[in-house]
Amino acid sequence: MDRSLNEKSLTRLLDESSNLSINQIKRLLNKMNSAELAHCLESSPPKQRKLLWSLIDYEDEGDVLADLGDEIQQELLLEISNEELSEVVVDLELDEIVDILQHLPENRMNMILSKMSSRDRQRIEEALIYPEDSAGGLLNTDVISVRPRHTIEVVMNYLRAQKELPENTDKIFVVSSDDLYVGELLITTIITSDPSLTVREVMDTSIIPIDASEDDKEVATLFERNDLISSAVVDHKNKLIGRITIDDVVDVIREDADQNFLGMAGIAEDTFQPPGRAAKSRVFWLSMNLLTAFLAAMTINIFQDVIDKIVFVAVLMPIVASMGGVAATQTLTIVLRGLTLEQINSSNLSWLFKRELAVAILNGFVLAILIGFSTFFWFGDSTLALLIAAALIINLISSVVAGIFVPLILRKFEQDPAIAGSVVVTTVTDVVGFVSFLGLATIFLL
Repeated sequence: MDRSLNEKSLTRLLDESSNLSINQIKRLLNKMNSAELAHCLESSPPKQRKLLWSLIDYEDEGDVLADLGDEIQQELLLEISNEELSEVVVDLELDEIVDILQHLPENRMNMILSKMSSRDRQRIEEALIYPEDSAGGLLNTDVISVRPRHTIEVVMNYLRAQKELPENTDKIFVVSSDDLYVGELLITTIITSDPSLTVREVMDTSIIPIDASEDDKEVATLFERNDLISSAVVDHKNKLIGRITIDDVVDVIREDADQNFLGMAGIAEDTFQPPGRAAKSRVFWLSMNLLTAFLAAMTINIFQDVIDKIVFVAVLMPIVASMGGVAATQTLTIVLRGLTLEQINSSNLSWLFKRELAVAILNGFVLAILIGFSTFFWFGDSTLALLIAAALIINLISSVVAGIFVPLILRKFEQDPAIAGSVVVTTVTDVVGFVSFLGLATIFLL
């Protein structure tokens, strides 16, 4: 199916003014693959989403569920009976089945497992041992393995006998008689090697497999750094238990980027979530922001005398706080990106801090000159101009300290810096901005 045609179909489906009939909608849905169907569901309001889901072909439901985000996936799972769910997921890849089942209540998960064959149930239960955000939670068991003693000719005959290789098979794995990982053998090596050579002679033993307990973000980093298409996964005894492929890693990268993006605003929700649920998910961090706003207001109240006597100060003080908040958010974003990509560590943290400090000082002097001259021409008071310029430099320096160390401290206490970081750093710059400007005004203008 032509991609542009599917995109037009998707646009028509999502356009409420198109007035398509049920049969027309169903025909458009039949032209789409599972990823496009999932995108269509995620892009629809709840009422429209339920209608679209009811029109998707039964045999496509499992693939669509696997491509959906967690929240919408769980919402639709409530509409599916245990019998139907056990049937629609049975042909999915192991990691996709595990991902779906892990989000179900334990009693429902056990009920669905009981309806599967003993072979399927055993392999799923083995995979469920590992956390969702680990390499074990990503692995598939569609592994082709050979022994070191086999010749390349034997391996080629074995591969031909498979009729069809699993997707993203760029290599097969070499194991001992006890299924312990020994090395890997690239498909290109098999094709170009002398058939009489043994696997032991041409295999690569330098590649370290991924431990099943490895964090999924670490797995994504390994794939990115080493340009991997697939990698072996072993248990604590170095026994080969499966493999991870690039398509699984892309899902991790996408989910992580989505969480970080939403986390910057302190939210994590479906775009078309109902108002009540959306309000509930946001109220906590809005409440936190309200408390920090009171803290800033209390800081201002301390300097009520200077504000009463010098009205100009009340007009100018939001400028200092606002500039510090923006600068802190810039530094925070740099740090969050570095933490996500695992570029920041103890060896380079001091360099990053000095760099950001130098940037803040340079920008501070440039902006201080601009705001100083603007204040002087506006109010005709050179002392006031110097004070706001000094306060701006002080607050930009504080923005560096907050932007770098707040996310590190939050992470140390196992809090998500993407969610809590912006609330804390803006509070710091607001308070420092008000104290520095109003404090200097109190000293020099009263």
